[in-house]
Amino acid sequence: MKQKEKVVNGLTGGIEHLFKKNKVDYVKGHGAFLDPHSLSIKLSEGGDKKVTFNNAIIATGSHPNNLPGGILPIDENLVVSSTGALSLKNVPKKMIVVGGGVIGLELGSVYSRLGSAVEVVEYADKILPPFDNEVSTLFKKILEKQGFKFHMGHKVVGGSVSGNKCTVIVENNKTSQKQNMEADVVLVSTGRSPHTTNLNLNNVSITLDKLGRIPTNAKFQTSVSNIYAVGDVREGPMLAHKGEEEGIACVENILGLPGHVNYHSIPSVVYTHPEIATVGYTEEECKSKQIAYAKGSFPFMANSRARTNDDADGFVKIITDKATDKVLGVHIIGPSAGELIAEAVLGVEYGASSEDLARTCHAHPTLSEALKEACMAAYDKPIHF
Repeated sequence: MKQKEKVVNGLTGGIEHLFKKNKVDYVKGHGAFLDPHSLSIKLSEGGDKKVTFNNAIIATGSHPNNLPGGILPIDENLVVSSTGALSLKNVPKKMIVVGGGVIGLELGSVYSRLGSAVEVVEYADKILPPFDNEVSTLFKKILEKQGFKFHMGHKVVGGSVSGNKCTVIVENNKTSQKQNMEADVVLVSTGRSPHTTNLNLNNVSITLDKLGRIPTNAKFQTSVSNIYAVGDVREGPMLAHKGEEEGIACVENILGLPGHVNYHSIPSVVYTHPEIATVGYTEEECKSKQIAYAKGSFPFMANSRARTNDDADGFVKIITDKATDKVLGVHIIGPSAGELIAEAVLGVEYGASSEDLARTCHAHPTLSEALKEACMAAYDKPIHF
């Protein structure tokens, strides 16, 4: 926790330094629209301030969802969101994670490695539902070897907090059978919602969609031409780097430049051990879109660097267009997957073929050779497997 606080303070302080360096006025407080050209800000230090603008970008992010129906409301003490899970005073002996998505598995993985017994309750029949099936299937097996226990096809229907313990009532979706589960901490990770309340959007006639998001056009403009929205408050994956790319493109559009984001080449990373990283289409998406595809894979167990590091769980999987060999998707589960995906993103962005990547010289011994050999497997065959 001391290390976390040191890093967070250093990074956020670094942003303030960049504001000063680039002559950006930084006003700390809660802003709300008065009209299409002005904001009223309740200052953190007290008092109010009015700010006028020519253009505004709404980038207020998102917040964790509570369980529906007021079940086990988050108190950031015993029932925590991702925010509270990052500030626990002690390592819980047992943690129940509600939701088998990215956030729940990342934080559950952290506390599992710190010694917690972790049980995951997931409504669907697979963890990481949007991810490639082969990746999520292997990942579940790896987590089970690490000590995770999964309750797939279950939902939380009740719960209570008594003293220093939480009780969660879960129900089997198929049999309707219920069971009580006890834990020291319950982590609720059932998604996030756009942070669009209390902005007085009605004062500028901006109407939210049914998911609470701000509708925008391709230039990130809202229904008010000088007010824009980027990041978690608009459609698309709730990823920091997606918001950053949209922010840059949005400013380019304001300046009259052709700002654009290629959403097909935005990577996703799960920061567990092993890591998972993915970009582009999954095999299941290719099937649903009726795209004729080829695929190749290569296990880290056959990679020299991974074997030398004694960290060889996982594989690299490449999906290509069957006719052109163009890379459509790359899915990695294994060591440093979040770093290795950058090469794949570049390939997808520039329309590379698997042969293009395979014929690019990769240093030996490196983990990146696994991606090279997976590409070789997609259009011909790998050397070392």
